[in-house]
Amino acid sequence: MSKINPVQASALKSPINKPVATKSASAKSSATKPLSSKPTIQKTATKPVVAKVATPAKPANTRVSSAAAVNSVTKKADKPKTVKEKAPKMKMERDSFTMPKAEYAQFSLLKSRLEKLAQPAKKSELIRAGLMQLSAMTDAALKAAMSKVPTIKTGRPKKK
Repeated sequence: MSKINPVQASALKSPINKPVATKSASAKSSATKPLSSKPTIQKTATKPVVAKVATPAKPANTRVSSAAAVNSVTKKADKPKTVKEKAPKMKMERDSFTMPKAEYAQFSLLKSRLEKLAQPAKKSELIRAGLMQLSAMTDAALKAAMSKVPTIKTGRPKKK
């Protein structure tokens, strides 16, 4: 069995003051509460109340003098808190696509070129840059560029 300290003993000896509810107060509260199918069970206090003993605060930085610590606390309290406005989160779309191996190899070539130019990029960034270039083209230039791209069969290859 564990021993209790004097603070715990005094807390156990002191009476617990509970607020007494009157009939009018309970009638008002029961009228505003929605009825539920489950019966309510009132729990009694099973654990004794333990008083906390205050301990002296230790300074975070021992090099800072107490006057400087007080000044820094008052400076922090005086500053109004600024609320950062969050930019709306962009929704992402995941998709898969089929591409010939020769064209897929262009990703690694372009990535190595960009690393030499001190501008590393990911595959998704390369695709997005290509889409930006295509959307900036005129209709005639877009039609000419798309005529150079061969049509391929889409879907997953059959298992052998």
